[in-house]
Amino acid sequence: MIYTVTLNPSIDFIVRLDQLDLGHVNRMQSDDKFAGGKGINVSRVLQRLGKTNKATGFIGGFTGRFITDVLDQEGIAHSFIQVAGDTRINVKVKADQETEINGPGPDIDTDSLEDLKALLSSVSADDTVVFAGSSPANLGNAIYKDLVALTRETGAEVVCDFEGQTLIDSLDHQPLLVKPNNHELGAIYGKELKDLDEIQEYAGRLIQAGAQHVIISMAGDGALLVTADEAYFAKPIKGVVKNSVGAGDSMVAGFTGAYAETGDALEAFKWGVACGTATTFSDDLASAAYIQEMYQQVEVEKR
Repeated sequence: MIYTVTLNPSIDFIVRLDQLDLGHVNRMQSDDKFAGGKGINVSRVLQRLGKTNKATGFIGGFTGRFITDVLDQEGIAHSFIQVAGDTRINVKVKADQETEINGPGPDIDTDSLEDLKALLSSVSADDTVVFAGSSPANLGNAIYKDLVALTRETGAEVVCDFEGQTLIDSLDHQPLLVKPNNHELGAIYGKELKDLDEIQEYAGRLIQAGAQHVIISMAGDGALLVTADEAYFAKPIKGVVKNSVGAGDSMVAGFTGAYAETGDALEAFKWGVACGTATTFSDDLASAAYIQEMYQQVEVEKR
């Protein structure tokens, strides 16, 4: 079983209008509401790929019910820890410029945290647990140290989609996959990475520090997979960029779902690239049919 953990999920409220005039009444042209959060995105894409998974994390209030309703409609199993506060709403205004207003999320009490720890302690060595995204403010991202550690004690594999120090801390637990983009990788080492050779060198440092597989996403410049033994570059696929939100989560889903089934890192990388690219060219997370279409276009070369 694949589990996804989203500690601070959201409703992503997308508002579209030609221009945003601050201080005046603005009328939107269209809007969408999506069940958001990085782990939830991973679950939604896994489901489209036909990979059984279960979503967990913290959820609360009427906004939380919207998210579980969406997951129910899509046939995604879930076992969230209910909290007293409302799940946050993130507002994304798409006008002449794009503006985001992200909610803070509810405070998480000690009992709720212990309930989540108990759930994660019950997984088995046959499972893979995906940790993705930020944590509620009152816990801080340092809580991932405890959650990843206790999950690994069960023998389960962990996938850690974090940035910065949180990613570095996860390397102590030999994650199956970490997936920074090239800018995040450079920020970890305080260096501007200018070419593919440099990116590969510094991705290799994450391997030396404990990661089993590292994927570096480079937007329109392709993607790189680095393992302890080899490296592969996926050429960029041409298309119209519609959506950067969820592309990285889709890549994580594609890799994790395929690797859990086959144990083949190269094949998993191809599916990750297909999923990430398909979402980039879609208005929402990519459909199964479009992912299949993108998979046929993935070109990978050994480095």
